[in-house]
Amino acid sequence: MGQTSTKRINIYFVTIVITLGGLLFGYDTGVINGTQFYFSKYFELTGWLKGFIVSSALLGALLGAASAGIISKAIGRKKSLIIAAIFFAISAWGSGLPEMLPESMTLMVFFRILGGIAIGMASMNAPMYIAEISPAENRGTLVTYYQMAVVIGFFVVFLVTYFIGNGLSEQQNIDYGWRYMFWSELVPALAFLFLLFMVPKSPRWLMIKGKEEEAKNVLVAIHGQETADREFIEIKESIDKEGSVEKVSIFKKSLFPIVIIGTVLSILQQFTGINAVLYYGADIFEQALGFGKEDILLQQILLATVNLLFTFIAMFTVDKLGRKPLLIIGGVGMLVGFLIMGFTLYMSDYSQVNSAGLPTISSAEGIICLVGILLFIGSFAMSMGPIVWVLLSEIFPNSIRSTAMAIAVAAQWLANYFVSQTFPIVVESDANKLIMDGGTWNNSLPYFIFSAFIIFIIFFTWKWIPETKGKTLEEMEAIFNKGKS
Repeated sequence: MGQTSTKRINIYFVTIVITLGGLLFGYDTGVINGTQFYFSKYFELTGWLKGFIVSSALLGALLGAASAGIISKAIGRKKSLIIAAIFFAISAWGSGLPEMLPESMTLMVFFRILGGIAIGMASMNAPMYIAEISPAENRGTLVTYYQMAVVIGFFVVFLVTYFIGNGLSEQQNIDYGWRYMFWSELVPALAFLFLLFMVPKSPRWLMIKGKEEEAKNVLVAIHGQETADREFIEIKESIDKEGSVEKVSIFKKSLFPIVIIGTVLSILQQFTGINAVLYYGADIFEQALGFGKEDILLQQILLATVNLLFTFIAMFTVDKLGRKPLLIIGGVGMLVGFLIMGFTLYMSDYSQVNSAGLPTISSAEGIICLVGILLFIGSFAMSMGPIVWVLLSEIFPNSIRSTAMAIAVAAQWLANYFVSQTFPIVVESDANKLIMDGGTWNNSLPYFIFSAFIIFIIFFTWKWIPETKGKTLEEMEAIFNKGKS
């Protein structure tokens, strides 16, 4: 590989641009929480319709993730992200358009599903792209930028929707304020679209497509000549060993276990209960913990802040401590947090009544439960949140990475939808009712169910997840094939 005069590319700039896909993931998912209170009144929605509109983006994300592998393999990671950026922009614009017409709710669902498709495509392609351009020694840190961007997206959209809503009367928010909240997403969506034209294509995808000279130039531009020479040889050997990529099946004996491990890990991220807390946090704080409406805003700020701060911990330790230790440490923390909450609720007598007239626990017990939730959120943010994305972007070989990532991410969105739909059912079940009302679990059942899954996560990580710190993507196949951890 000869010397080139290729202009150098700053890998941190490229990473930040790509992680805007993660920010839009968080922003688009979070904007519904700030708007649904108002558009529900505007459209006079029933509870079922409200739930369907809110969750429709999850169905779109499932569709986007399932199709992202085929699209990514055909046109590449960069062009796939450009399509996602266009969908984000159209969804943001269209979600604020519907007037009070019979077909307007159908339009709302259509644009929310379109935004969900963009989320699904971005959630697969962004971390994969970052992993494919990153050097082994700091790949984990760079991929965690993606999860950091997701968390920042949640945090920013919360502040934006609060700022918009606080500047208008309640009636103004019902009439048109929620539209401004949706349209605010146009700013990051258009910025993402514009900046994507300034980043290179994935060198690994280029080599899979036989564009070796272009791949060489990208590698040199990002890593310099010496590192690029080494990575080029490793990528080429990996692809040559697999033979024709188009003929490689995920069901191949040496590959299928990797797909299963990655998919199960992806599903388990949702069975921690993270989105039950994020989506239904206000209900939990008011109905189970006894906080009044005036306190809920503060609790959400605390959740968002802890989520953000502990994601930084993952970012700065993932390439030092490794992936596996962080997953286990975080798993223990999540378990302790939910057990604190579960046992506190189970042993409470619910002798008080809150401002909504609901039986509630004492203020001291409410604080203990809040500590448990914050411990859970912080532990998730430093482990299962970012580390799952790091591992999914690392463990799949070049030949099946697009397909395997699509399967794992689609399974994650299906699990997200399942947990989001079943959590309210479990909360309202007869078994979970207060003991004074003939129930058994005294509002604690969901948290003990999630605790059981977290125990399995810790075991699964210890038994089947390999340590991938500092290894090139091409070395991952050897790790799995030899059965080493």
